[in-house]
Amino acid sequence: MSKEEIAVLIVEDEDAIRLTLRDYLERQGYTVMVASDGVGAIKQMLDHRVDVIITDYRMDVLGGDYWIKFLKVYCADKTVFITSGFLRPEFPIPFEVIYKPFDYADLDQKILSVAGQQN
Repeated sequence: MSKEEIAVLIVEDEDAIRLTLRDYLERQGYTVMVASDGVGAIKQMLDHRVDVIITDYRMDVLGGDYWIKFLKVYCADKTVFITSGFLRPEFPIPFEVIYKPFDYADLDQKILSVAGQQN
């Protein structure tokens, strides 16, 4: 699967991170959608095909453990990366955790390697 075929949803409540990551991934060739919280993300998933979700863990609206439980149940067919600046490695998250601040190029490679194996 090429980058042009991969639809990425960024769910991040910090505007600077969300928009900078969106711009970077679009320049890399991905189709990118954004949401500032879990509710907005659900709306995007209902309206668009999503292959990869990059989501913050801690958000004021539908974030944290409830969001993780939703993703585990309803997004089992998608690649999910959880971004966090505070989660400790021993915290039980069923998805790969990427710690902030993270390198965008490394994330790009993770997306391509994992999403490329889906088809």
